[in-house]
Amino acid sequence: MNDINLLENQPIAWTPTEEVKERAQLTKFMKQVGVSTFDELYQFSINDVEKFTAEVLRFLDIKFDPPYKKLLDLSDGIEFPNWCGSAGFNVVSHCVDRWQTDEMKDQPAIIWEGEEGLETNEGEPGETQTLSYKELMYQVGDCAAGLRANGFGKNDAIGIHLPMIPETIIALLAIARIGAIAIPVFSGYGVEAIASRMNAVGAKALITCDGFPRRGKNVRAFEVAEQAILTCPTIEKIIVANRSDLEDEPISKNPKVLTWYDLMSQGIQPWNLFKRKIAKTKAEDPLIILYTSGTTGKPKGIAHTHCSFPIKAAQDMAFGTDVGKGTRISWLTDIGWMMGPWLIYGALIRGATICIYDGAPDFPAPDRMWEFCAKHKVEILGISPTLVRSLATHGDDLPKKHDLSSLRAFASTGEPWNPAPWWWLFEKVGDSKLPIINYSGGTEISGGILMNNPLVPIKPCGFSAPCPGIDADILNDKGESVGESEVGELAIKKPWIGMARGFWQERERYLETYWNRFENIWVHGDWAMRDADGHYFILGRSDDTLKIAGKRVGPAEVESILVAHPSVAEAAVIGVPDEIKGTKMIAFVVLKTDATENLESELKQTVAKDMGKPLAPSKIHFVSALPKTRNGKIMRRVLRSAYLGEDAGDLSALENPKAVEEIMQKTQPAIS
Repeated sequence: MNDINLLENQPIAWTPTEEVKERAQLTKFMKQVGVSTFDELYQFSINDVEKFTAEVLRFLDIKFDPPYKKLLDLSDGIEFPNWCGSAGFNVVSHCVDRWQTDEMKDQPAIIWEGEEGLETNEGEPGETQTLSYKELMYQVGDCAAGLRANGFGKNDAIGIHLPMIPETIIALLAIARIGAIAIPVFSGYGVEAIASRMNAVGAKALITCDGFPRRGKNVRAFEVAEQAILTCPTIEKIIVANRSDLEDEPISKNPKVLTWYDLMSQGIQPWNLFKRKIAKTKAEDPLIILYTSGTTGKPKGIAHTHCSFPIKAAQDMAFGTDVGKGTRISWLTDIGWMMGPWLIYGALIRGATICIYDGAPDFPAPDRMWEFCAKHKVEILGISPTLVRSLATHGDDLPKKHDLSSLRAFASTGEPWNPAPWWWLFEKVGDSKLPIINYSGGTEISGGILMNNPLVPIKPCGFSAPCPGIDADILNDKGESVGESEVGELAIKKPWIGMARGFWQERERYLETYWNRFENIWVHGDWAMRDADGHYFILGRSDDTLKIAGKRVGPAEVESILVAHPSVAEAAVIGVPDEIKGTKMIAFVVLKTDATENLESELKQTVAKDMGKPLAPSKIHFVSALPKTRNGKIMRRVLRSAYLGEDAGDLSALENPKAVEEIMQKTQPAIS
């Protein structure tokens, strides 16, 4: 925990003005519940979680048909709360249907822009598209009718393998509209990563695209998706949106292929118009399964319902990032990471405008994002520390070339900040006036445990408070609250509406992951500390999960791919600090045979093929043995310490301590 001293005694960097406080959505909510300070609000929110949640539902104007009889039922234990009972609720009605009013129907729901610099891209380079709430309603209806016309319906699992384009949003909403379950996957995933997730849920369809541009080159998404479904026997259709328009010939002769155009055309046929209707679903019916990797075994399918993930997303978006009707919010994300669906559900429930950019954020020039924000008058920009670290290397003048006067706040999640890039964004881009809404939680939370907000002063790299409704604490090994500046496990003591409804068909694994440490307490897996002023700081994961450029990946997934190579006997991967990515992946491999000249490159390419290029190891070290406990568990903590030249602590549990010496000898010269 060498970073602790960097976080103690941090100064207040930003303090809200009276104007900011007055306009804040959080202020409006506080007036609704009758409190005058944020501290009062927070205490109310954790002292009576049920009453607080009822007030949130009223603030978000959530209507149930029929209404719930009991808001929170803990009959099955705190681990499996039942929220909203048997109330009727389909979230799509609150994303599009309710905005078909004179005030809202012509307001922009989506503003999209594609990457510049790919001459074969459909339309002109840097093509833009805007959909009003009325246009979005029609397209979601057409897509829903098209899906139903092809035999898909309630509780069917449908995968989404798309970049952030309008079709992605339409598909996510249409799947919910028919009562089906969305399974988003990262647009850059390889064959095995897609196939394993589709097979885990028995998906009946996969929505992809022909390809999409990244840095002027075409990513052939369809080719990867088509290969993936070869091992997915439940897939009946692969629906292909046209994004690249690279060829005039049909994209495939595969009989399972259905083009997006044909799907939508089927939806507008007169005999299918009745299929546009919204499915009658219950608040606790499954809505989406979001896959996140753990430290061991296969990826975890986080199950969420119509009233869980979207409600928490909209709450955090309102109270943290101050989003209301008409607010233009952009987040650099992907549909496969939780912030993609979070952005879509949260913004549309709030009646806001989603501004999405489909492309590399620093291509064709490093000021691409600032140009995008100026052009579309973005108010809230979600941007990762990794990207900020990269943009800062290009100098302080690039942001000043663009009119960023529309920006009201930055937001950030996915990985811890380092002080230097935080200050660069705050001072050089935000002119020391715009708050950075730091946000930390997870897919299982449906958003944040900790979050800055417009009413409380902000410290660099920190969090001003827990999210309202989240009874957060920092605990020691005995489950006791730690004192100020002491490090412990971040935990939650009471249920909240956005909590995961378990892992998909893996009840015991869910309980083991979050609930088995302390009775009736959710242990999240983050090291955290709280300073003397009550500000929180995240110090990293307490498990072995890697976050590479903000993308979470479990070591076991990568290790399995490496070990599948005929030359590899064993493998282990770790994450280590990197100036640009934040964290980079390092692999250690034990070989069956001598290493060939090109083996490292070959193994990297193998991982990139199955997991996507961003999740390939930066470096592979060949070693004779991995540090293991006597029961055969690989000690990644020891690997990481050896690589970084740090004290590995107690090695008494190791079966082979000499493995640590070899790793230090091989890696220390490389990193010195």
